[in-house]
Amino acid sequence: MSIRYFEEEKKFVLSTDSTEYVLQMMKDRFPVHRYYGKKGGEVPEWKGRVVSNSPYYEGAKEYSPDVLSMETSFFGSGDFRATALRLCGEDGTGVTEFAYRSFRIFPGRKTPEGLPCARAGEDTETLELCFEDEVTGCRLLLLYTVFERDNAISRSLTLENHGKAPVTIEKCMPLQLDLPGHSYHMLALHGMHNYENNVERFPVHYGIQSVSSRRGSTSHQHNSFFALCGEKTTETEGEAFGFHFVYSGSFLDEVEVDPLGNTRVLVGLGSENFAYTLMPGESFDSPEALMTYSREGLGGMSRNYHRFIRHSILPKESVELPHPVVLNSWEAVYFNIDQELLLKFAEEAKDLGMDMLVMDDGWFGARNADNAGLGDWFVNKSKFPDGLKAFADGIHRRGVKFGIWIEPEMINPDSDLYRAHPEWCLSVPGREAKRSRNQLVLDMSNPAVFDYLTGCFEETFRGVSIDYFKWDFNRDLSDICSRYETTAGQKAVPFLYMKGVYRLLSWFRQHFPEAIIETCAGGGGRYDLAMMTFGFQIWTSDMISPYRRLRIQYGALLGYPAATMSCHVGKPAEATEHAFDFRFKVACAGMLGYEFDVRKLPDDCREVLRSHIASYRRFEHVMRRGDYYPLVSPFTHDYSAYYYLSEDRKEILLTVVEQEGCKKGQTKRLRVVDALPDAVYKDEKTGASYTGRELRKGLVLPLTGERETAILLELRAL
Repeated sequence: MSIRYFEEEKKFVLSTDSTEYVLQMMKDRFPVHRYYGKKGGEVPEWKGRVVSNSPYYEGAKEYSPDVLSMETSFFGSGDFRATALRLCGEDGTGVTEFAYRSFRIFPGRKTPEGLPCARAGEDTETLELCFEDEVTGCRLLLLYTVFERDNAISRSLTLENHGKAPVTIEKCMPLQLDLPGHSYHMLALHGMHNYENNVERFPVHYGIQSVSSRRGSTSHQHNSFFALCGEKTTETEGEAFGFHFVYSGSFLDEVEVDPLGNTRVLVGLGSENFAYTLMPGESFDSPEALMTYSREGLGGMSRNYHRFIRHSILPKESVELPHPVVLNSWEAVYFNIDQELLLKFAEEAKDLGMDMLVMDDGWFGARNADNAGLGDWFVNKSKFPDGLKAFADGIHRRGVKFGIWIEPEMINPDSDLYRAHPEWCLSVPGREAKRSRNQLVLDMSNPAVFDYLTGCFEETFRGVSIDYFKWDFNRDLSDICSRYETTAGQKAVPFLYMKGVYRLLSWFRQHFPEAIIETCAGGGGRYDLAMMTFGFQIWTSDMISPYRRLRIQYGALLGYPAATMSCHVGKPAEATEHAFDFRFKVACAGMLGYEFDVRKLPDDCREVLRSHIASYRRFEHVMRRGDYYPLVSPFTHDYSAYYYLSEDRKEILLTVVEQEGCKKGQTKRLRVVDALPDAVYKDEKTGASYTGRELRKGLVLPLTGERETAILLELRAL
């Protein structure tokens, strides 16, 4: 059992393979957090105390809400820190307070209605704590789902309105973790389009530090993953806590150091872009948030998440099956889709050893640029006079699979759909609807929009053999107002929008069960766990320049596994064997693809690409299923180093990439700490051999200081 209850102490212990989480019900009312850390660690003695100006309950001074380490907290009830839940009931005050009533422990998990979540496994168990508010008549269920094997704990909540009046949820943070002390550093991922996942590490300070998105997406600017670690924690040593939110819209992550020097973590739906009204008899399920803990440094935290995401988030086939090597048409032709040219691309892709041709934007409606056609999801007959089915069949006859680009959530004002239904886009009556990339956003909270899109795609793709969808999302949400919702329901539109997106993604999974979905949001604008439940992989960034891509990939791998990271090789300014070799080695941090006009490759480069793809097929499973070990960060050094280790520890893929400005010299000692000590590992390319003990002690490799230089050791135990 991963969840145990001790009646005498009213204590719950949640155990994973190597961690433990302890909470306790005090005075049969207060859910107090006691411990989260290594399994078998010492739970500190609880000492209740009150400080000046901290409100308390009569007869229970030591239980002031303002100083307790709580499992959840309520606005306006004496806790002056950032709080997890705020409701506005019939009294209009926003004061929120629930009292504990009961608990239950059950196998598996509760699935939130209409929201993606982690899959339960045989080792999954859930604790449900029930609270009630006598004033509003609401019931609150706090859910803790334990994934024992992968050292992950999920937090979510359900709110049920059993009262007689509507209640509005104004802030909803399903994960709260109150930690002792404040000797922590925070790691967050920031950036912008083409520059995602930059790692920032800084000491937490008194007051609130937050990471958030108000864009209706998790965003290029701030990823919803973040971590807390010890001041001296490194890639390989020290403690680290990791946090994820399984949601693709606006979010809020808050970290507050209180006046007593303790640290509160909150993850969920902030108040700026969220509110939800519950009528009597209705219930609300929150998205789930996830946490993990490791004493093996940031790398240990990352590996916890990578295993968990592979086992419980990604579609099973994404982990079990090799990922196709794709050739994407975008960088080669942009909107200038031509069926004969793409059939030639398919022939070239087959000749080079690739698996699939993906036809990007420009195949539908009046789509010759980014200013028209979005929403008109019917094939452009002038570009495909014989129809889409005949074209797809032609691609398959040339020996490769067929993929196609879609952007279902968007609409151009210059489209037949907009002319017929301008009320179907998000816009505020009387105000100008701002455009981005010449686009407006369809109201995915409106069931009529769902019906239109599914009808359109069902008709257009009927009989067409499609192996892959690239699902894009190229602008964020502004002017958020639904003509479908009532005035009272407008604040819920961003949340209902995301539920509409998830509904449509689920429809695609059901109607095209054999097809791969790669999700994209102008690159990494929705690089989150919710999207990963639907997608075989995610297009990590529109940036494919290898030097900038190196940092983007390092940041992404802090919280997400290589199996989900789509990495493409673009054509260098000068097509040489050396340039292609460098780009390939950088791209081999994740799942491989290509983007350029393959017809124009010199013969010597064609041979290089064939050899690269053959090599990739030999070790792709090591990245897809194995463990990732960061060794040297490109944010702190002028080179980067990391390795992947197969599940049986018999295969190692070690990469060193020199950044621009790298000086000639040597790497620091690169230790492969989990190599089999008695094995001899041979490099497939050079024939060099290393014992497991040598690898554990560490390799010191040469740095040339030359442009576009990388080392890739493909080691296998003899």
